[in-house]
Amino acid sequence: MGVNVNPTVSRRRLGSELRRLREISGMTTQQVAERLLISQPKISLLENGRRLVKPRDVRDFCGLYGVQDQRRVDHLMQLARESGQQGWWNSYGDIPYGAYIGLEAEADAIRLYEPLVIPGLLQTPAYARAVIAGTIPRVTAEQAAARLQVRLRRQDRLGAPRNPLRLWTVLDESALRRVVGGREVMRDQLDHLTRLSAQPHITVQVLPHDVGAHPGVSGQFSLLEFADATDASVVYLERFTSDLYLEKRSDARLYGDMYAHLQAQALSPGSTRHLIDEAIEAYAGPG
Repeated sequence: MGVNVNPTVSRRRLGSELRRLREISGMTTQQVAERLLISQPKISLLENGRRLVKPRDVRDFCGLYGVQDQRRVDHLMQLARESGQQGWWNSYGDIPYGAYIGLEAEADAIRLYEPLVIPGLLQTPAYARAVIAGTIPRVTAEQAAARLQVRLRRQDRLGAPRNPLRLWTVLDESALRRVVGGREVMRDQLDHLTRLSAQPHITVQVLPHDVGAHPGVSGQFSLLEFADATDASVVYLERFTSDLYLEKRSDARLYGDMYAHLQAQALSPGSTRHLIDEAIEAYAGPG
């Protein structure tokens, strides 16, 4: 696979373009399903980037929609071929959140809220190992090792020399107080978090306990934004058995507003570093 090919993003772009062509043609998904003898749900999955689109499917759709420009057809066929390739994460076996990794790898910026633990992109190896062991029942040593390697490789985006990922993180204070892996692991983790937050493209804020109720009480979420104007923002909600991806503009606006409120209620980056330093000192003292 070419170094710049991202199958997840290729599939999303192809699905979006097929939806646009269908809407221009004036056809409904039901009409397309009847003409091509495929199910209506399959069309929805293809247009939402949730199912592999084969080059043969692209040819049939373009023919039905009356696409005459061969260069456009060739471009869509190329996207179909790319979307069928393997992402780097597939070499580590069955990683259930592979779709998210593909989006994260292409994202220009991510705004995330985490109420319970330090986010994966900011974890030390020891902290990540403890999180994986403690949160996945009956995980085998091989599975845990693969997940750890994937998690650490994902962090390469933060240090990319040309286009590092812009990351805004709001943490609940609970993430600092929950002892994961032991006091020494926590001390090293918070020290690592402080160093990362000093970088210009990484912002960390803590939401203190005394804030009370806030827009993040329903749980973790991430808002991924992309440099390419054709790629819609994605809201990612991590769940144990089935993650959710929200791509409607109204959903992205809603979660964007929620995040703005969380940032306004959280401590400033400077005050956050002071609170983290206090937590580091506490973990360095006697238990």
